[in-house]
Amino acid sequence: MAGIATSCLTVSSRSKLRTSWLEFGTHPARKIPGKQNCWRKFGVIRAEVNYVSSEEAKKLVADEGYVVLDVRDITQYGRAHIKSSHHVPLFILNQDNDLGTIIKRTVHNNFSGLFFGLSFTKPNPEFVESVKSKFSPESKLLLVCQEGLRSTAAASKLEQAGFQNIACITSGLQSVKPGTFDSEGSTELQNAGKAGLITVQGKISAVLGTVLICAYLFITLFPEQAEKLFNLAPAS
Repeated sequence: MAGIATSCLTVSSRSKLRTSWLEFGTHPARKIPGKQNCWRKFGVIRAEVNYVSSEEAKKLVADEGYVVLDVRDITQYGRAHIKSSHHVPLFILNQDNDLGTIIKRTVHNNFSGLFFGLSFTKPNPEFVESVKSKFSPESKLLLVCQEGLRSTAAASKLEQAGFQNIACITSGLQSVKPGTFDSEGSTELQNAGKAGLITVQGKISAVLGTVLICAYLFITLFPEQAEKLFNLAPAS
């Protein structure tokens, strides 16, 4: 009876969420009558994703030759990105024009887009192929995004595609202190995810707080002048 080579794919992750790994094994084929005996030794390809701090990430780039791969959308990348980084977005702008998408885009832009400056996106179907066109599976890649979630998802996809040297910054670029990396753009790396009305909310709150404190001190220290100014009724 003809022999059939079988293979297995095992994916696992450690409980501390520090490292995840991918293993691929090929089991030896059985004898094939009339043919030369074909045996393969059991082999393992192990890919690890290392989650590092921003300082550790800087050392990986400077000392170990890691290349920065930014997987954020084009909007956040444009606001600020690490100098000399490569950009392959995990999500791309959703410009589909079917009725359902138009409704969702309108709702999104009137809420998340207006208040938080979030772009309306969809998964990039060419993500893995685009990375493959730029890098070999042996390349050392430091994946970055704003909060750390997209880089983790991107690392999983690249693991499955055979990439073996991947690192991610824990909590993303929002945890990077100013000056850690040379950056380009109109803002700091940790603020690239902030846009829309949320960017002025803090300033408005600070101004209103200052006005209220000044008004309280004025009324407390100069009650007669405050009564005349605000036309307050005298206390009984």
